[in-house]
Amino acid sequence: MGFNALVAAQAGADFVGLAFVPGRRRRITEADAQSLVLGLRESAQQVPKVVGLFADQSLDEVNRIADRCALDLAQLCGQEPPDYCAQVKVPVIKVVHILDSQPSSEVIGIVEGLQRDGHLVTLDRKVAGLQGGTGRSFDWSIAQEVARRGLPFLLAGGLTPDNVADAVRTVRPWGVDVSSGVETSKAKDPHKIQAFINVVHTADLEQRSSTVKSE
Repeated sequence: MGFNALVAAQAGADFVGLAFVPGRRRRITEADAQSLVLGLRESAQQVPKVVGLFADQSLDEVNRIADRCALDLAQLCGQEPPDYCAQVKVPVIKVVHILDSQPSSEVIGIVEGLQRDGHLVTLDRKVAGLQGGTGRSFDWSIAQEVARRGLPFLLAGGLTPDNVADAVRTVRPWGVDVSSGVETSKAKDPHKIQAFINVVHTADLEQRSSTVKSE
């Protein structure tokens, strides 16, 4: 994982995500995360922000890991309420899970509320039993409506090197979030990581509006 984080950093990723969610296939230990963050900050010329991924975990656990692993941000992928988010010691990216049948007005209201509280937002597909990392896309027209309101967000769900340019041009998100879309046989593929980021940067020359987060 450390090598792939460095690949992402050298390719120009703005964020690198580390999963601390119990039971998640990509979960990293605190000790490994500490070594990875230290190595990344010592080796990369352009150091991305390090984001810890959590889901419905205790506030004490999230804050302890954020301190011990020197995280820049915490991405909350569960059902964390506003008062919980407000007590996280580092800036928060809150994941909003979307159903294709969900009215865009409802999503806009949720995003506006989170941003008033000072949080970044990731829009991802809602899949029963999963707390993010679904690898499945949702109806991009919903995200388009959010973008038209001038609300910045990270677009996630089913993005790959093959479709992310279309996502950037069509949706015009503030950023894009990828994980399974740059894997081969459930392992991170450095060539796909580089290809994904290169495609985003090429599309961004047209849009000038996207950042990249790789987990």
